[in-house]
Amino acid sequence: MVAPEPLPPPAVGYPLTAARSRPFILIPCVATNNQAPRGRPQRAGAGQGVFLQQAEIGIIGGSGLYSMPGLTGIHEERVTTPFGDPSDAFILGDLEGRCVAFLARHGRGHRLLPSELNFRANIYALKKLGVTRILSVSAVGSLKEEHKPGDFLIPDQFIDRTFLRVSTFFGEGVVGHVAFGDPVCSTVAGVIVAACATEGVTAKPSGTYVCMEGPQFSTRAESNLYRSWGADVIGMTNLQEAKLAREAEICYATAAMVTDYDCWRQGHDDVTVEQIVAVLHQNAANACRVVKSAVAAMPAERTCACASALQHAILTSPDAIPQATREKLDLLVGKYLDPR
Repeated sequence: MVAPEPLPPPAVGYPLTAARSRPFILIPCVATNNQAPRGRPQRAGAGQGVFLQQAEIGIIGGSGLYSMPGLTGIHEERVTTPFGDPSDAFILGDLEGRCVAFLARHGRGHRLLPSELNFRANIYALKKLGVTRILSVSAVGSLKEEHKPGDFLIPDQFIDRTFLRVSTFFGEGVVGHVAFGDPVCSTVAGVIVAACATEGVTAKPSGTYVCMEGPQFSTRAESNLYRSWGADVIGMTNLQEAKLAREAEICYATAAMVTDYDCWRQGHDDVTVEQIVAVLHQNAANACRVVKSAVAAMPAERTCACASALQHAILTSPDAIPQATREKLDLLVGKYLDPR
């Protein structure tokens, strides 16, 4: 099992502005208050302020992405949510003609353990920014000989081994159950696979990701157990993102970058942070190229079922939902509880 990726300091040109929260946020790559924003405007949650769509594609990741070539019109913004603070400020800008929002999963300087991540705030904030698709990039350990350090794998299944995390927006008087048999968006996953091919990066188009709690790495017994299940890679972060993205009706897929063989492989020394960091830096350039290519190739329209994941998921009668909960979740479920 690998540790989450460390984050380098921002490259020159990324402004480190003071934290700020305000009801109107205007980014150079989108419209002003008097113009129609690109795409369909999102509804602000009650008490969360009025906003326009500022990004259509979210990028969650770390090492290498701060210096991603081609990102222009850069602006940093902190986003407030009813679930608390996201991991860090968002870096918004234009990449390949598309408005993107980048979030450092563990915060700049790598301050947050996997178990400390506020997954709900991260995904809610991306929804609030207007994001409809998320490209995730993260480090993983390999559970199979054929997945070598430096390879990418695009998981299409997950196994949950976490126990300290909140993985749903529901509760507090409202019950919802989204379909999760296919936990990633096939459209986004396919675009990432194609981008890897375009950029000459070895990538496996499917596989099972074990999401463990951490922060400790696996024991040898655990690693061999996961291998006996047929799992492909192991990480500490992506499953909660996928679950919450589905509830937020955001398309989600991840590029899992293999850094090591965990601790199962005979003749392979126990994984260390130093080894992982070395491979991460080697993978950084590949990650930048793949993300840039994927953003450029992303279809403009969504035809998948992700956009309507909540249509039949809410079981609670609307008149039984507490007003405070309705307001808290208006951004996510308001169109179903109070169609406009």
